[in-house]
Amino acid sequence: MPTRHEILRVYETGPLTVVGFGADLSTEQIDLVECREEVLELLKLHDCKDLAFDLTGVRYIPSGMLGLLASLRKLNIQVHLYNPSGDVREVLEVTHLDRLFKIHDLVM
Repeated sequence: MPTRHEILRVYETGPLTVVGFGADLSTEQIDLVECREEVLELLKLHDCKDLAFDLTGVRYIPSGMLGLLASLRKLNIQVHLYNPSGDVREVLEVTHLDRLFKIHDLVM
């Protein structure tokens, strides 16, 4: 029976797992406890070592979500952030989290 993901949209699984947030879901609406459970389940099920978040269209990330992403480093998971908006990038720089995550911009 496939795992159902309510918060994250899973694009790829395996050692590199790629996830994003559905276009119909604002990061402000995310239940962090549920999101953390989904992420930990993905890591366990797919023996994930690298977790990539597609932030296309995300304008705001709550501090709790940033904390969740930062906590993944304690599990030896490399976190990649793709296509952060200017506002998200600014928050990452101000909080120095840009040093913790690998940040990528994809030109389409």
